[in-house]
Amino acid sequence: MTAKKALQALGRLKTGAMNKTEQAYAATLDARRQAGEVAWFKFEGMKFRLADNTFFTVDFAVMMSDGKMEMHEVKGFMLDDANVKIKVAASLYPFVFKVIRKGKGGAWSVTEI
Repeated sequence: MTAKKALQALGRLKTGAMNKTEQAYAATLDARRQAGEVAWFKFEGMKFRLADNTFFTVDFAVMMSDGKMEMHEVKGFMLDDANVKIKVAASLYPFVFKVIRKGKGGAWSVTEI
C-alpha cells in the first residue's frame, strides 16, 4: 500500500479537529504568544477560494506581534494536491504562507512559499 492510500484509508479528521502534529504546533504557537512573538492565532481560521469549487483552509492563521499576518500549514508530509493549493493561495493572496514540518529532534522546519 502506498503512503497516499494508507493516509486515505485512515480518513480525515472532522473540521476543527487537530491531529497530533497540529496540536504540538498549536502548543508552540501558544508559547510564542506568551513570549510576545505572536499576537494571535486561530486553527482553521481562514478559508481561501482558489477557483470555482476549489478552496484551501489553512491550518493556522497567525498574527505576529508586529501585526503581519502569516498562514501556517502544518504537514507530516505533503501530497501533490496540498502542495499545489498552498502555492496557488500564496500567488493570489497578500499573506506570507509557510509550510511547517516536525523535524528530527522535535525542531520545527519552516519553508516560506
